[in-house]
Amino acid sequence: MKPIVTLTLNPSIDESSEAEVVRPVRKTRTHNQRYDPGGGGINVARVAAELGAPASAIYFAGGATGSLLDALLRGRGFEPKRIEIAGNTRISHMIFETSTGLEYRFVPEGPEIQEHECNTCLAALDRMSFDFLVASGSLPRQIAPTFYVRVGEIARRKGAKFILDTSGLALEKTLGAGGVYLAKPSLGEFEHLVGRSLADERAQEEAALELVKRGAVSLLAVTLGRDGAFLASERGIRRIAAMPVEARSAVGAGDSFLAGMTVGLAQGMEVEEAFIYGMAAGTAAVLTRGTELCRRADVERLFAELKAREG
Repeated sequence: MKPIVTLTLNPSIDESSEAEVVRPVRKTRTHNQRYDPGGGGINVARVAAELGAPASAIYFAGGATGSLLDALLRGRGFEPKRIEIAGNTRISHMIFETSTGLEYRFVPEGPEIQEHECNTCLAALDRMSFDFLVASGSLPRQIAPTFYVRVGEIARRKGAKFILDTSGLALEKTLGAGGVYLAKPSLGEFEHLVGRSLADERAQEEAALELVKRGAVSLLAVTLGRDGAFLASERGIRRIAAMPVEARSAVGAGDSFLAGMTVGLAQGMEVEEAFIYGMAAGTAAVLTRGTELCRRADVERLFAELKAREG
């Protein structure tokens, strides 16, 4: 099995901590600080490694914070490949308010990326060998919304499957070009893509199957938060309700879902079984605090439970 390659154009250093109460003006004293490498593709690589799959993560990084990100990526069980940029890597903050159970998340927009830095990234991808390429996360400033289209073209030239998790105009342009193997929008992102509210299951499923039918994407997994997720493919719709668990943090649940499903597909699972594996990974992620993501033991336990429940 070749390493799953992930691409993160706007990574971050994710700092998470806890406070009893978050108040304006006054200092908020925090504890249980934790620092993790973050950004969609990096999170996917972290989870893939946790699940025992080989992975390699390509990411932009720059400045002193870029060096810190490099340090956080060492020893994570996958191969990091830094693309140097002039700007500084962003730092995101998450505070869990213990008195209310609320999460406060602060996410900077990140650095501007120059055209020559984009070209270096594409050239690095072109030199790599892979069967699955996962582009996950928002586009940084100055990058054209068609950049993921160019990434998908590299994957297709190599006969690899291109997996996409982004939003807004980047999602619209990339699906408009066609040839995406798997896309994973949230319901809100999906509604924005189709330009209308999808208030009931029938409307959601008809819109998803239309994208599959016209060749924009082969597999469309739409995550629904507490309502679970559904998968659209040429075989129709598979919908899975969320498992009743005590959620500790929603951070990284979507990335964990995508990683789990990608690992399942890369390991030869049938599409629907890989979808269930993704659901298990996404559910496992909410069991951990802050930016920890999922644990393999939880994923395997939940996978067995979901398979038994879904038949």
